[in-house]
Amino acid sequence: MSHLYWVALKSIWDKEVNRFARIWIQTLVPPVITMTLYFVIFGNLIGSRIGDMHGFTYMQFIVPGLIMMAVITNAYANVSSSFFSAKFQRNIEELLVAPVPTHIIIWGYVGGGVARGICVGVMVTAVSLFFVPFHVYSWTMVAVTLLLTAILFSLAGMLNAVFARTFDDISLIPTFVLTPLTYLGGVFYSLTLLPDFWQTVSKLNPIVYMISGFRYGFLGVNDVPLTLTLSVLIGFIVVFYALVWRLIERGRGLRT
Repeated sequence: MSHLYWVALKSIWDKEVNRFARIWIQTLVPPVITMTLYFVIFGNLIGSRIGDMHGFTYMQFIVPGLIMMAVITNAYANVSSSFFSAKFQRNIEELLVAPVPTHIIIWGYVGGGVARGICVGVMVTAVSLFFVPFHVYSWTMVAVTLLLTAILFSLAGMLNAVFARTFDDISLIPTFVLTPLTYLGGVFYSLTLLPDFWQTVSKLNPIVYMISGFRYGFLGVNDVPLTLTLSVLIGFIVVFYALVWRLIERGRGLRT
């Protein structure tokens, strides 16, 4: 039986990877172009006027945040659009009636989101080499933070897709929640530049912890303790996973 479950997991994962790889010019290229514009505008043009930050050039400082921003948005978008499309086209019903555990369905879709997020992250990192020298302080922290963040936002995308009733509902969360939280998550600045009150408020934003941990992996500087970063990531993953599993088990928004 475990072999059959592995076949089911691999089949869903392959479908998800092939889905975004087949239309790579729409799924992989645009975020790379967008991040390149960020590098040029914020890094070269504005960064040259800002100066150093924590002993690094402004361009070096923002690169980890921009990579993480690309990973977050693409992992989220891949799962939310794919899972909702399966709902909309009634393909999800085939999985629900098949002898496949809910855990397999979740990890199959999450695997696709993680794959796209990491692919885009690698491509953005490659582009960043044209602007700054490659520097990694801790490969372990880079890999752990990247993987946990991609898993978290893949689960968040699936949660959005479960509740979504129309395609417009898919774009509401990224536009009004995800984008503001990302921009206010320390991508372009250090929390130490903020007054104490706003530092405390910023720490209510979970994306702050992801970007801080990822930046530590590259530069060795962070705004919040690493143990807290990992605790927040793992805590949100557990909560989101439990929610998604419960909703799919109950057929919330999936069964008519």
